[in-house]
Amino acid sequence: MPDEPRIASGHAQIAEQARENVTRRARAQEADEATIARAEAALAARGAEAEGPGPLTSLGEHLSAQVGALAGQLRAHGARVGMGEVLAAQRALAAVDASDRTEVFFALRAALCSTRAEMNAFAEAFVAVFGAGEARDALDELGEVAKQALPRVGIPPQGDEAPGSELTPAPAAWSEEELLREKDFAEYTDAERAAARRLLHRIALRGPLRRSRRTVPTTRRRETHDLRATIRASLRTGGELLERRYREPAQRPRRLVLICDVSGSMAPYSRMLLQYMQACVAARARVEAFVFGTRLTRVTRELRGRDSDRALQRAAAAVDDWSGGTRIGEAIAELNRVHGRRIGRGAMVILLSDGWDRGEPEELAEEMARLQRTAYRVIWLNPLAADPRYEPLTRGMKAAMPHVDRLLPGNSIASLETLAELMEAETSRA
Repeated sequence: MPDEPRIASGHAQIAEQARENVTRRARAQEADEATIARAEAALAARGAEAEGPGPLTSLGEHLSAQVGALAGQLRAHGARVGMGEVLAAQRALAAVDASDRTEVFFALRAALCSTRAEMNAFAEAFVAVFGAGEARDALDELGEVAKQALPRVGIPPQGDEAPGSELTPAPAAWSEEELLREKDFAEYTDAERAAARRLLHRIALRGPLRRSRRTVPTTRRRETHDLRATIRASLRTGGELLERRYREPAQRPRRLVLICDVSGSMAPYSRMLLQYMQACVAARARVEAFVFGTRLTRVTRELRGRDSDRALQRAAAAVDDWSGGTRIGEAIAELNRVHGRRIGRGAMVILLSDGWDRGEPEELAEEMARLQRTAYRVIWLNPLAADPRYEPLTRGMKAAMPHVDRLLPGNSIASLETLAELMEAETSRA
């Protein structure tokens, strides 16, 4: 074989090049760490030379230590964090917007992370450095120290930070609850799943409402004038019409239908989404819950009760096709055919699925159209939609999208809060 020596030589060259790349990256990482260490030592030395316990002393003890520790945690997770990123983080602490309570976390993440993997590791690194309970005081101090120390560090002011303008001090830190709100369900630990239950029950209390024919008193002047109540009120003032009374339609819960995909592709998310469904069934009236893989299973009765663990165990025992395939069209067809009368017209339907479907797209499109005609709104929660680059290009999603009123992400507590806000806003007489 005349080509074998040439192929072997090519493989050897590729292997040698790979070894050189690894060595080069390791040297660059060591150089970055050495540069950061020298900079921190210089900052500490400047703080020691300053008169009295000025801001640079605090910078040497707190700012460099905490930001450096955060950078070290990220490097331990494989992130490439150099001196430029550390200085950018110090500037971010000094210039965050106090009107947004979450800006500290995101400003530091933006300064220190450049890839999605680094951003995913940032939350854990943040808690490891600042802690869950002490983060508020620590970041308040760091923000103030960073603001005072930046001119001495050698970073020139920019924009609104020019001489004569005032910087906004750092706001409250990213609490444990706020970290849970933003963290992707697929990255939750068992402890975090347990901690998130309280948040899920709080969200479950919020849901869709509808206006009824019955009216109740109101102070809003734009509503219907209540002549009887106005006359009765005038009797207390000798017949003088000093105050008009008004009435408005009463609000009652709209029927809510939750349909969750428990196929294999949804395994990282279905556990938390089922906890949300259980919280809704336990907290609200007029809620129906279904799960599906290759077939539809009603789990409303199993999810009732205050003990969420036992409720979820009952639901799991009732489902035969857990973590299997997905046939969304057949599941929606069974919903329309078997449970249509139970659901009734005018329900808010929430479908929780990633859209990966092995069934026929024509059947899915037909059944989704039928569902939309009887529902008040059809909202699809797709965990993949949390990625800004996501487009509904799978066969299932392309078939269903013309018959979906809203597509929202369904990957976190924050996304479920967005859903709750949307459902509350969708109040109508229909």
